[in-house]
Amino acid sequence: MRLPILDPAELSDAQKPLYQDMREGIAGHFKGFVNIRADGALLGPWNPWLREPAFGKPVWDLVKAMVSNPSLPAAVREVAILVTGSHFHSAYELYAHVLVAEQRGLSDDKLATIVAGQRPSDLTRQEAVAYDFAWALVNGGVLPELTYKAAVEQFGAHGAAELSYLIGLYCMVSVTLNTFDVPVPE
Repeated sequence: MRLPILDPAELSDAQKPLYQDMREGIAGHFKGFVNIRADGALLGPWNPWLREPAFGKPVWDLVKAMVSNPSLPAAVREVAILVTGSHFHSAYELYAHVLVAEQRGLSDDKLATIVAGQRPSDLTRQEAVAYDFAWALVNGGVLPELTYKAAVEQFGAHGAAELSYLIGLYCMVSVTLNTFDVPVPE
């Protein structure tokens, strides 16, 4: 771990409002995994973002936009997030979203296969589209036309755009976690 966890009692004036907003958002949208210590300190990507509010606040605003009213089914979102986290070998992201994906009904076999960087054979049609979409984007280049069309067919134009932004966001989350070597909580 490259950054010490910020003590909430020692936050700067610039960090305090972001901290409050993050705490409220975490409590409302990020349940089922350890993300806040007993003393109120933020873990995961929130600690690095809080440390640099000029960068962290805009990222947090995007996170809030993505979780406030998603149109994509929860399992579809988790498949895309896990494909992204697996690509980046982002330990904290995989830890958190495997737990969330279990709550959203994804089987242990599906999760283990995705985390291993492979495509499960028993994905639903929507999950398969999300997997292919995320895999193509994180592996570079232009999204194949047939993959884009399949996403629009399954989720509509808005849903396909949401899927793209979600994957981009979790690329940023993964890079943040990997840059600062954020560990999985004990």
